[in-house]
Amino acid sequence: MSDDADLASLTRKPDRGGDRALLDQVLHEAHVGVLSTVTDDGFPWSVPMLVARDGDRLLIHGSSGAGALRQVAAGARATFTAFVADGLVVAATLFDHSMNYRSVVVRGTLERVDPSDAARALDVFSDAVLPGRSVEVRDHTHKELSATVILALPIVDGQWLAKARSGGPGSDGAGSDGWTGHIPMRVVYDEPVTASPGDLPASVAGLYRQKTNRSQP
Repeated sequence: MSDDADLASLTRKPDRGGDRALLDQVLHEAHVGVLSTVTDDGFPWSVPMLVARDGDRLLIHGSSGAGALRQVAAGARATFTAFVADGLVVAATLFDHSMNYRSVVVRGTLERVDPSDAARALDVFSDAVLPGRSVEVRDHTHKELSATVILALPIVDGQWLAKARSGGPGSDGAGSDGWTGHIPMRVVYDEPVTASPGDLPASVAGLYRQKTNRSQP
């Protein structure tokens, strides 16, 4: 595949291809993915990173001293991938066992977020992971902003791909003498562990209740 090849087409199992709504959904739920590029010496480089979607771009951030981030900030082409595991698929044969999932790949060139937008971008980033937390803490300091590299990867048509699999085995268990089906998976947040005394913040309580379906924190 050339650097300019369209990334929006699936050659294998095209029925699993998804739309922009699926891409947004995966990025909203995954929170973490892998940023990959090729270094100047020709070696591949990949690192797991937190991610947040801000409109038509992905936001990532890290230390201003990180050499690999400086490389992608300088214009090295990169991809960002994210994955959500939704369940295990149990088939009649091990060959047909599978996993239900949703995944995305976004490719392009990262751009430094303008310093005038850095504080807002970090708030967007934080609230994507823990909704409402940014209004519960003090503002970012100049020192903190200076120590942080904030990069944006544009979501451009033809340069992203979303895929998903759902349901049970493809054969629906035909010819099986035993049970087949699928086992759903989901993220669960356990009870918050206190590090310092005080009331549980609304952001933490809200996330805990939402992910566990509990009425009380």
